[in-house]
Order: sequence, then C-alpha cells, then structure tokens
Amino acid sequence: MRLTHLPTGAHATVRGVSGNSPDASQATLERLGELGFIPGEPVQLLRRGPGGREPLAVVVGETMFALRWLEADCIEVSPI
Repeated sequence: MRLTHLPTGAHATVRGVSGNSPDASQATLERLGELGFIPGEPVQLLRRGPGGREPLAVVVGETMFALRWLEADCIEVSPI
C-alpha cells in the first residue's frame, strides 16, 4: 500500500521507497531515504491538506514532515 492510501490518523511501517510516477526522480527517492523513510521505520499520516490532498503531514520515527503527493506516493507502507 502507498502512504497516500493510508487513512488519516493511521499508523504503518515503511516497507520501502520506489518511483510510482515518471515524475519521481532518483534524487526524490534518495531524499526520502535520507529523511528517514527506510524499511522498518514507524510512520503515521497525521493530516491531509485541503480537499484531502497535499500537503500530507506525516510523522516518521519522531520527526514530522509535510510531503507533496508525489513524494508520499513513492513510500510503500504496511498498515499496523
């Protein structure tokens, strides 16, 4: 499941990061890994932007990030 499909408020575990769109560059994927979106890390989708879209407020580990839809759609998760 992609992070973009996780219900608001739900907890999950990161399974990996992969390009889900031709617009997702290798630099974007590397940046997500550097931010802590690595396999096994706990993640929670806190909030969605207006209309249920972006930005998405996400906590990975103990750090909160605001992600664009393109970035969040690259993150594979397993719901808890």
